[in-house]
Amino acid sequence: MDMPSTGYVGSIPVRNLWLLMLYASDFYRELDAASRSIEDNPDDIPDLVAAMLTNCVERRLKRNLTPGYRNRDEILSRVRGRIDHLRTESHMLLERGKVACSFDELCADTPRNRSVRAALLMLSRLVGDRELGTRCASLASRLWEAGVTGEPPGKRQLSLETFGRGDIADRQMVSLAKLAYDLALPTEELGSRQLATPDREEHWLRKLFEKAVGGFFDCTLDRARWCVTTGDWLQWPVVRKTSRIGEILPAMKTDIILENNVAASRIIIDTKFTEIVQTGWYREASLKSGYLYQMYAYLRSQEKPEDALSASATGVLLHPSVGDDYDEALELQGHVIRFMTVDLTASACDIRNRLLEVVGPMPEWTKLLRDGMTLAKT
Repeated sequence: MDMPSTGYVGSIPVRNLWLLMLYASDFYRELDAASRSIEDNPDDIPDLVAAMLTNCVERRLKRNLTPGYRNRDEILSRVRGRIDHLRTESHMLLERGKVACSFDELCADTPRNRSVRAALLMLSRLVGDRELGTRCASLASRLWEAGVTGEPPGKRQLSLETFGRGDIADRQMVSLAKLAYDLALPTEELGSRQLATPDREEHWLRKLFEKAVGGFFDCTLDRARWCVTTGDWLQWPVVRKTSRIGEILPAMKTDIILENNVAASRIIIDTKFTEIVQTGWYREASLKSGYLYQMYAYLRSQEKPEDALSASATGVLLHPSVGDDYDEALELQGHVIRFMTVDLTASACDIRNRLLEVVGPMPEWTKLLRDGMTLAKT
């Protein structure tokens, strides 16, 4: 089935999901400043990935693909590897001068190379440039001729790939192949196969949004000023505890922590892939109390006397939206908690600018401070 380069997944344009995948990928971290301009036009992301992947594959083919060991079971006329005694005896192979053997064989048909071949085939149908698509298909054929003939590995198997000193050159190639896997999104347009769409897989979208926001800040913020931490664990400020409370006490894991070394500030970001408001008891729209309690617990539990940034850390609850726009804040016991949305139906430039607003002052808040006003106490 030809993969469309445009369309929607639910209410979200595919090009914006491509943008999130770019931010979440290792490939984005490897791009230079000039190449990162691709994020201004997400429709071109598959073409950029295809161009870079084909260059990587061509270089690897000139130097030979990185081989790996594959286990094989064969009936041979001589012993190789380990003898399968049960199979040899049950089939009376010795009477025919044969023996069943199990051995490891060095070959190019590895999960890594199979994933690259599958990625090339996906991109050949996804890119807008026909010449580039033909180039992808041609390289996939060359990999087949080189012995890469097995089925492509699953994402889990591919995520377990490790790189040694001798095959470090494959890192970018595999990183690009992983991104190509993600770019080949099914849409809700008519096709010959029924596939589950990502907007119906809340866990998939939530993790994508979280990783994309973390990747964006990690690559965009000035590392001389900012320190970006993802997936950091916080400890409850427990004074006393019973013997088994540790077995049932829930853990606290933040999505993203940004620390500005120059301004001496800390921002704790928690990403959600749900609507920022819900219907309340007495009003049409209300913030979700559970999320507010969660952020409040994050901010208070990280307070430490020896940590100067902990007393004034800011919390940001960041939600994606479809058309909605929220950027509101309040202050509780020395901590500002901000509620923001990122409109995933907006342009790539608007999405980028909105994410950058997370590390900037909120306009209305700044005006209140400039005018010498304070928020009403609740």
